[in-house]
Amino acid sequence: MLENQSLTALPGVRVGHWTNQLACTGCTVILLPKGGATASVEVRGGAPGTRETALLEPDKSVQQVHAILLAGGSAFGLAAATGVVEFLEGLGEGVQTPAGKVPIVPTAVIYDLAVGDAKVRPDAASGLAACHAASNNPVAGGQVGAGTGGMVGKVFGLECAQVGGLGNAALRVGTFTVAALVVANATGDIVNDAGEVLAGAKRPDGSRPTRLEAIERMLQTDQIAFLEYTNTTLVALGTDAPLSKLECYRLAQAAQMGLARGTRPSHTAFDGDTAFAFSVTPISIDMPQTPMNALIAASQEVVMMALQDAVSGHS
Repeated sequence: MLENQSLTALPGVRVGHWTNQLACTGCTVILLPKGGATASVEVRGGAPGTRETALLEPDKSVQQVHAILLAGGSAFGLAAATGVVEFLEGLGEGVQTPAGKVPIVPTAVIYDLAVGDAKVRPDAASGLAACHAASNNPVAGGQVGAGTGGMVGKVFGLECAQVGGLGNAALRVGTFTVAALVVANATGDIVNDAGEVLAGAKRPDGSRPTRLEAIERMLQTDQIAFLEYTNTTLVALGTDAPLSKLECYRLAQAAQMGLARGTRPSHTAFDGDTAFAFSVTPISIDMPQTPMNALIAASQEVVMMALQDAVSGHS
């Protein structure tokens, strides 16, 4: 078992948080090794809030990204990426262009405005502060960074939901490491391997509804009321296995499958579920063939483990 159960188990990766506990919001930056990392993304939720994700599609020309940012604040929180871009510019990181280097910082946000102070949300200064706080220490989880305002299980309304948050996990796959950081802020419940609810919706009397009862509740709930509790689970999955951009995309797909296994339901019209996947190791012709099937299986497992970690102690 890895001693460091987080993304910083990967060489060259640093993670930092900016947290505002009073306003129940924050952001989390993943600084990638010098020169960037190969990355892709898959978005399955019906209500995503993102920046620079289109360029991570497998057919787009940009191959390397220099950081990944996860944030609260809904669309307002996307502004935090500006601080990360400025930080990376100061380090001389970015894609070379005729006018200079341009840092690539894909970003995704959760909606946490209804939990704390909606007027306080991550901005450029917050993103910069997260960069200055970044280290290669094991990543803190719970109500920190982008997970500060995370809640799960909202089919009976926010008052009957439970605390979500930020979670971490890592696995060894032969000689390689696969690690995940998740921000749990879902419409649905977080469940264990047996499908038992770890954190999620409760009836007003405090008891758990059955899964069918939750579905019926969704049928009865007016869509406008549901939008008050707009949701999203975010995943950043990394590995030191040498992968192409297309192979990173396949791991992003696997991450979404892990999210679906650990969240019931997932990928609804009210979730912005977004999964990033990256490799910190460039492909070399001298390297043995990458064991993709094992990496895909491990990616599903590690995301489910990270979801469980996000709600540990809050059931």
